[in-house]
Amino acid sequence: MSASGAEACHGVRQIVRFNWPSYAAASVLVASVPILAPYLPDVTALRAAVLTAAGLAAYWTIASLAVSWIVYDRSPLMSGSWIAGALGYVPAVWVSVHAGLDEFTPILRRRFPRSAGRSFDMFDSRVMTEPSIARARQHAAGESERVDYRRLPAGRGSADAVLMLLSAHELRAREGREALLREASRVLEPGRRALVAEHLRDLPNIAAFGPGAWHFHSRRTWLRAFDASGLVLADELRLTPFVRIFVLEKPA
Repeated sequence: MSASGAEACHGVRQIVRFNWPSYAAASVLVASVPILAPYLPDVTALRAAVLTAAGLAAYWTIASLAVSWIVYDRSPLMSGSWIAGALGYVPAVWVSVHAGLDEFTPILRRRFPRSAGRSFDMFDSRVMTEPSIARARQHAAGESERVDYRRLPAGRGSADAVLMLLSAHELRAREGREALLREASRVLEPGRRALVAEHLRDLPNIAAFGPGAWHFHSRRTWLRAFDASGLVLADELRLTPFVRIFVLEKPA
């Protein structure tokens, strides 16, 4: 693959790299059906169940890779071109919070070269136990500060933008998400904004990722967390049907 071709598929390669056991298992299931089918008991329901499982595995493998390519390689998401528009201003001091591989800090530095920014790695092995996160962290590099998401090391009102881009869902418990959002509110200057970018547990993502969509949270779940934090939902944007941007504002 050429350098340009590899770059065009960077997002898909990352997805496969961090989730390869799931893709390997699905591939084995699909490949084994033609081999094992003649040896299955002649029970219509059993054969139908096996063929259905293999068909769904094949569909969700292809669909998830296609959607990942659309979201991470073809949409504006990873370019950061949408961030200033979502905020409504160019931030002077921003904070970016992630839970593993930090791909947004370099983007933010390129987009806002005159701004000051800090990258916080909130990974907590006690609550973030999924193997895909551990694999992602093996490739992590850069300037991130390890932090406790319940006590971010930044002063009250010290930032005019807080960005939680594809990261807050890794806090599986409601209390964890609300704690992080309360800290984002504390750090944020009154009248300024925080951005939360997430896949949702909704019909488009279920169609694309199947059972994997249960790793995401519903819109209702996020709205409850925002209410608990004191941040006000100012706007919602869609980057493709699969990623929602919640624009949150701290009351002045």
